[in-house]
Amino acid sequence: MAEKTDRRVRKTKNQLKLGLAKLMQQKSIKEITVKELVNEVDINRSTFYLHYTDIYDLLHSIEDELTIEIRDAIHAHPVSPFTEDSLPFVEDIFRILAENKDICNALFGTNGDIAFIHRMENLISVHSLDVLKTTFPDNIQTLKYSYAFCLTGCVGLIKAWLNSDTGESPQEMARIAFQLIMHTIEAFTPQTPAE
Repeated sequence: MAEKTDRRVRKTKNQLKLGLAKLMQQKSIKEITVKELVNEVDINRSTFYLHYTDIYDLLHSIEDELTIEIRDAIHAHPVSPFTEDSLPFVEDIFRILAENKDICNALFGTNGDIAFIHRMENLISVHSLDVLKTTFPDNIQTLKYSYAFCLTGCVGLIKAWLNSDTGESPQEMARIAFQLIMHTIEAFTPQTPAE
């Protein structure tokens, strides 16, 4: 019985997440009401309030879940030299984005949450800069600027991918992002990586 209840709760929360994503494509979070959201997903207000106190509580819950997923992906790929072996980490990030495409598209979109984007950037930056320090210990001053360039470019790449219907897989996008990052880093590192 508990499993059936859990499944029902997951289904309701997923409906609310998708409904919020749809509404965020049209307007900012401060313009979305609980009434409008529950009408969108065809549930009653009392069901919404069983799980969340307001629209912002729902949004923060969604963002926290995504943050945990990204953090888990980072922990699954400990710091090591940035080589072809780093590709699975990039693939994991794109897989998470793909599995949450609708809400990520909304969060990265015009009416999205810039604070959430910065939180994701910071989370990934700490890990990635540690990797780059290990890989290129003598070039870290130069690399921090090329990395900032790559990070901003990757956010643009993610936005374009989430907003397109061309069907590239997370693996294809990870490979594109990885190659762009590697080319940028190589342009600023005349010497070979540390062994």
